[in-house]
Amino acid sequence: DFDAVVLCCGAKQARDIQAPGRDAQGIFFAVDYLTSVTRSLLDSNFADGKAVSAAGKRVLVIGGGPGGYVAAIRAAQLGARVTLVEREHLGGTCLNRGCIPTKALLKNAEAYRIVTDRAREFGMTVEGVSVDWSEVIGRSRKVSDRLAGGVGFLFKKNKVDSVTGEASIISPGKVEVKAADGTVNVLEGKNILVCTGCVTRTVPSLPLNGTTVIGSREAMVLEKRPESMIIIGSGAIGTEFAYIYNSFGTRVTLIEALPRMLPNEDDDSCMTLERAFKKQGIKVMTGASVESVTETCDGQVKASVKNSRGQEEEITADVCLVAIGVKPVVPAAPGLELTEKGFVKVNDRYATSIPGVYAAGDVIGGVLLAHTASFEAVQAVEGMFNPDYQPRQVGFFPSCTYCYPQVASVGKTERALKEAGVEYKVGKFPFQAIGKAVAAGEPDGFVKTLYGAKNGELLGAHIVGPEATELIAALGIGIQAELTDEDIHATIFAHPTLSEAIHESMLASEGIAIHM
Repeated sequence: DFDAVVLCCGAKQARDIQAPGRDAQGIFFAVDYLTSVTRSLLDSNFADGKAVSAAGKRVLVIGGGPGGYVAAIRAAQLGARVTLVEREHLGGTCLNRGCIPTKALLKNAEAYRIVTDRAREFGMTVEGVSVDWSEVIGRSRKVSDRLAGGVGFLFKKNKVDSVTGEASIISPGKVEVKAADGTVNVLEGKNILVCTGCVTRTVPSLPLNGTTVIGSREAMVLEKRPESMIIIGSGAIGTEFAYIYNSFGTRVTLIEALPRMLPNEDDDSCMTLERAFKKQGIKVMTGASVESVTETCDGQVKASVKNSRGQEEEITADVCLVAIGVKPVVPAAPGLELTEKGFVKVNDRYATSIPGVYAAGDVIGGVLLAHTASFEAVQAVEGMFNPDYQPRQVGFFPSCTYCYPQVASVGKTERALKEAGVEYKVGKFPFQAIGKAVAAGEPDGFVKTLYGAKNGELLGAHIVGPEATELIAALGIGIQAELTDEDIHATIFAHPTLSEAIHESMLASEGIAIHM
């Protein structure tokens, strides 16, 4: 009947149907609408593997990170014969030297901080706590090795071949692979996908030496925990390492040239995190510039810094971590066109200037995150086999920083809405008024949501506090589904949960928050 058809369409779509009535004509109207919605969903998501002529086609993927290995598996699912070339370890930077090992270190830091600083708060008396730094680092390496091995298992399951070596594109459809022992092989394939990612960006006046001036790769495997550390750059990498090392007792100075930490986040999030870091004992210098870094005679580093007031300061530390960003790793490829910043230039189908060669992930610039790399790589694969499929581009995306407190966001910042002249309303609710947060001893932070003033559409969300990086996914779904404040208002949130702050934040945008 009509109710059943409307239920199938979904509550939000049902409101949009505006069917003439609950009679036969109304049912036909709803069925027609449901058919169009279903067809649209199928067209906009993964192409139907049966309809894509990938069977038997050879695909070469360069780079085994979260872009490359995901693309390789998807291409194999579509029936292609896939060979992936990786110069080091499957999983790339993310699994081996980035996202995953740092999260293991962050968990270690969190556990140590609870035992040493907060045990009495939870009714425990703990004495004689010590840290075996080699075990701290060792655990993170074991986690990385386990997950990297998981990629190898997935390759076997999906019949993806992998080759270790340095890849270069010698012509359309041909990739030369040079192994560590100097042997050279040439692979051929109909299509080539470049997912070679990025490495730490440095400045000529501050070259990395691997001991006193280091990048993130060295920071996660230092044999000895330094007593003091200077970190240049307060993006996600610098911020997370600042929390890790400070938690274990290192004196950390975090220097940022821009006026706030995590410069791409909402201003409220930045200010809240900066206050939290200073409370934890981290020296935060925003609006500051590093004029020079030199080695002292006793093996330390000395940084000359101009602070936000224009005054010169000298800071000495055991180690200086450079975390000012990344630069692309571009394979040798005659005729490959690059952007002004050195990233691989692609069109709206992720195709490069070389016929049959595509690129995705960090190497093409834009949003430099593991999850967006995976998204782009799958879109590139779908598009290369199906000319009727229009690959999607990255629009909104979740951004997460896994320090304490956690910071996460999706969609527009309040700053961006103001600059664009968009009329909006804002709701903000503190975790200190959420029962689950207080019970867990995690009352710091907030949920902030932004809605269109006229239609109430969810435009952006910002969370600082416990499990922010997990909670943000729900709000990402909300933006993707074009949910409004009314939709969130009508949703029942379980109690007691941290997610109740999302509901209360929406209510706060209307001035009707219950628990504040």
